[in-house]
Amino acid sequence: MPVLPLPDVDALLRPFAPADAAALAHHANDRGIWQNLRDRFPHPYSLADAEGYIAFVNSEAGRQDLHLCVEAGGEAIGSISLLFKQDVSRRSAEIGYWLGRAHWGRGIASAAVRVLAAYGFTQHDLARIYALVFDHNAVSGRVLKKAGFAFEARLRQAITKDGQTIDGLLYALVR
Repeated sequence: MPVLPLPDVDALLRPFAPADAAALAHHANDRGIWQNLRDRFPHPYSLADAEGYIAFVNSEAGRQDLHLCVEAGGEAIGSISLLFKQDVSRRSAEIGYWLGRAHWGRGIASAAVRVLAAYGFTQHDLARIYALVFDHNAVSGRVLKKAGFAFEARLRQAITKDGQTIDGLLYALVR
């Protein structure tokens, strides 16, 4: 698994280690983060959740995709993943990411997306990397645009989260 420096920000992408669990739990235990992620991301987010996630991403099953720690200042501050698709979509991957609130607005997310997408295209036979953003998460759309992704579609009533069904915004980067 790679260690990838993020240019122009003091951060990097690297594999998760068991020692990251406490910092990961600290940053992930935020309802504002949970509101923009899939339901499998728990809230509240406990130390046990972080330990379980780190164990999974380092397991045989977890290595089917690419899950990396976003590190800044020597601390795990978030996560970014490429989820590889199968069958007729085998040259596509979905990118997903989150950062602890204290690190928002510093360009780290855009740099991480840009670097991981470049890595995905050069190290895997990908033609397309995409993200589905919750309609109310304009910041994530800006992150993707800054990383070179283009808005492709509004998927009406495509996401149900926290008792509401909302639109999903599809962004993609093609080789």
